Amino acid sequence: MFVARRWRQVVDQRLVARGLSDASWTSLFHLSVAGDGITQKELARLIGLDGSSLVRTLDHLSERGLIERRVDDHDRRVRRIHLTDDGQSTAQTIREKLTSAEFELLAESSDDELQGLVEAFGRLSQHIAVLEDGEGEHHDE
Repeated sequence: MFVARRWRQVVDQRLVARGLSDASWTSLFHLSVAGDGITQKELARLIGLDGSSLVRTLDHLSERGLIERRVDDHDRRVRRIHLTDDGQSTAQTIREKLTSAEFELLAESSDDELQGLVEAFGRLSQHIAVLEDGEGEHHDE
């Protein structure tokens, strides 16, 4: 979607000054929303990536001291991801920048227009979920 891509570019421009690439800020944002202790696999699913694509980003975030990987208490093969204090502070900055960008991008829209967008995106999201579950497949008889 062209609008979504351009929206993301506006946000990216505001976060690059903080040394955060698209992959970095997206990972930190989703980790802060989901809460500490999720697995790499869970984070990859939230972001929409496969786990192996996320490894390099997590390595970078770990090197910067923004996340820690900890061994799961019940399965030593699993690593859980936690925000450090610096990671939490950075995630808060990301949320503030996102909110500011959204406010600016939507400033010229009326409340009714925004409500219509929310409803339309809600319906679209439900339709996508149905299609992903295979329930939306039609078979010719």
